[in-house]
Amino acid sequence: MLVAGERARVIGVDVGTSSTKGVAIGERGELLAEATRPYPVDMPHPGWSEQDPEDWVAATEAVLDELGADSAAGIGLTGQMHGLVALGGDDRPLRPAILWNDGRSQPQATAIERRLGIERLVELSGNRVLAGFTAPKLAWLAEHEPDVHRRIARVMLPKDYVRYRLTGEPATDVSDASGTSLLDVGRRAWSPELADAFAVDPDWLPPVHESHEVCGVTAAGVPVAAGAGDQAAGALGVGVTDAGGPASLVLGTSGVIFAAQDAYAPDPEGRLHAFCHALPDRWHVMGVILSAAGALAWLDDAIGHGDGIPALLAEAARWEPGVEGLTFAPYLSGERTPHADGDVRGAFVGLGLRHDRGALVRATLEGVGHALRDGLDLIAQAGPRPQSARASGGGARSELWLRILASMLDLPIERTESEAGAAYGAAVLGGVAGGVFPDARSAAQLGFTVSAEVAPDPAWVEAYAAQRERYRALYPALSSLPN
Repeated sequence: MLVAGERARVIGVDVGTSSTKGVAIGERGELLAEATRPYPVDMPHPGWSEQDPEDWVAATEAVLDELGADSAAGIGLTGQMHGLVALGGDDRPLRPAILWNDGRSQPQATAIERRLGIERLVELSGNRVLAGFTAPKLAWLAEHEPDVHRRIARVMLPKDYVRYRLTGEPATDVSDASGTSLLDVGRRAWSPELADAFAVDPDWLPPVHESHEVCGVTAAGVPVAAGAGDQAAGALGVGVTDAGGPASLVLGTSGVIFAAQDAYAPDPEGRLHAFCHALPDRWHVMGVILSAAGALAWLDDAIGHGDGIPALLAEAARWEPGVEGLTFAPYLSGERTPHADGDVRGAFVGLGLRHDRGALVRATLEGVGHALRDGLDLIAQAGPRPQSARASGGGARSELWLRILASMLDLPIERTESEAGAAYGAAVLGGVAGGVFPDARSAAQLGFTVSAEVAPDPAWVEAYAAQRERYRALYPALSSLPN
């Protein structure tokens, strides 16, 4: 614990898909230290994605040890959402965890939607049932691994399993639970109707808490917060807390446009995700696309010839907006917002003899921008249109891409000084649990600093508005193609 006279220090841990990242921050929100431990992802069959939960535990313990967690005032956890950790009676995983990007349960998700109807599902859970969500994975287990399904004693999400191993207390938080298809998101409580629809025993589900609440202590006596799903924690980390305030724009492997709400107001057709925020009186809506910086990484692998992404971006900068009619649909692994279509695939349309490698890169950047604009337009229907966006993720390092996105979204985009993201938001929650911060909303503003702002280019805004319908016309044709 803290030594007399020592300044308070709290730790946030992000249990991600490729690694666990941790940060230590001070009582003024300043970043003190960072640590990371990687681990593998297993893909035993096409469309499957699994991990050993013990890898998360080992990585988290190493990160906490490096950051000196035993002397911290509090710990907060965040992490990849939707993953299924099925525990037996001995509280050990019965099989590898099935991850958010695993598509095997699409038939089960489709069957539930047909049985309950999209309108009722959205009314209760705020979302359509997607293969990546937790509940359809349980339905898949019941059908394909009945011996495992029969032995389930508890069901946990990834960061909650890590907390359980640290504290011995089963728990989850409302934001992460929102992505299971089992939470009544408006009431911020488990839904008996949804549990029954998915044949889930309510006793399997841990108690659900608000994100800042204490859910156990470590062996050293450090309180651990309930935490949050990665998008809610990431939004908290960049100060996105209020309706009508800035949006969060995440350019990771996937892409997210995220806005806070004062009340539960899901999109009636389920084209947006509607989840509980990490603040007790807030919800949020977000448009999610499955390929953002991931699309650029794919293109680099395909045509980069080892030159690297900076070289590709320099070639893309030579092309004018619209790339002389070349349009890219970024549906490389299906799409969520607004189509909820796991089978659609991407395409370049309008290729001509003048188009070179830089043109393909520029079209990719713009295609991702159009997809994110789809989400922003739906957000504006659900509540106040954000007046700015705060960018994070690897793609936010590109000045060209931020200029394209600012013009595509017609919003000024702020680049944040810190790249700690979701781990920082988790640390804020740990600080509230440990009594360092009075509340998460005010604490989220402490460490947030804008390093640069990229304004929309009026000429580009006009060019992209003219291109938008051409982009949107691609989906119907692509969705009818055989895979």
